[in-house]
Amino acid sequence: MMAPMPAARRSVLVAAVCVALALGAGCGSSGPDGAPAAEAAASDRADTLRVDRFDEARAMRLLRAQVALGPRPSGSAPARRLAARMARLLPNGRVERGPGDVRNVVGHLPGRRPAIVVGAHYDTKDIPRNVGANDGASGVAVVVGLARALRPTRVRGAREIRFVLFDAEESTPGSTDFLRDGLRGSRAYVARHGDQVQRAIVVDMVGDADLEIPREAGSNARMWTWLRRSAARVGAADVFPSRSRSEILDDHTSFTEAGIPAIDIIDFTYPPWHTPRDTLDKVSPASLDQVGETLVDLLPRLARPASR
Repeated sequence: MMAPMPAARRSVLVAAVCVALALGAGCGSSGPDGAPAAEAAASDRADTLRVDRFDEARAMRLLRAQVALGPRPSGSAPARRLAARMARLLPNGRVERGPGDVRNVVGHLPGRRPAIVVGAHYDTKDIPRNVGANDGASGVAVVVGLARALRPTRVRGAREIRFVLFDAEESTPGSTDFLRDGLRGSRAYVARHGDQVQRAIVVDMVGDADLEIPREAGSNARMWTWLRRSAARVGAADVFPSRSRSEILDDHTSFTEAGIPAIDIIDFTYPPWHTPRDTLDKVSPASLDQVGETLVDLLPRLARPASR
């Protein structure tokens, strides 16, 4: 994802390439139970939630499993292994080929159309030793966790809910034009399935232990209001403040440009973004839980038979 520079036309930020990483045990200071300090410091945040339907421990295990694969740029062997595994975890899951080497992972809970899409990107930026604990792995962990948590909420006549793990969100190596060379997986999905989609929710960079997610300007305002209501119902209102921030170019952009209402759930104030410091010690299961529980409340409301 990229944040447009403040100018009349869209342009992109170019991330600096860094080359230092410590991965696995010892990659950060630990809390008293051996968990990374970020997890220990944020662990009490989940206690504020009024519900317990999203399995944050399971989501965190999936996040760790992704990081264990190492860097996962689009087209790489680790990315393909991850795609195959995620296809087995999603309901009715499969890998869907797109243009070139794009491989989206898709699954769904059956229902009436047009469908609701909830998605995240599974590739990491092609930077040496960048394992993308937050930028990539956190969104995937939440989306896969939602697929499991939402099954018991299904009712007759509800809308179809689609789970999509987008490939190739990151731009190609050396690119200076993100809109041309990034978002390739979501663009391919919208080109093939856009007429079957009512609304879309993109989940990206939601594992930050110091999580705060204002509405970004490209997100549909009405849908964001519904999201904040769900957050208040589950006890996660503090994560979604009432203020807004500037537009971010992300996979939701592919939907909004096609006229499909969409929102981007992203904490873009994250210094390790696109660096080798995006590691396990920066993320927290409590943050995954805050977002997961909010969406477990929101998605059945969007999909219910008398949906908006």
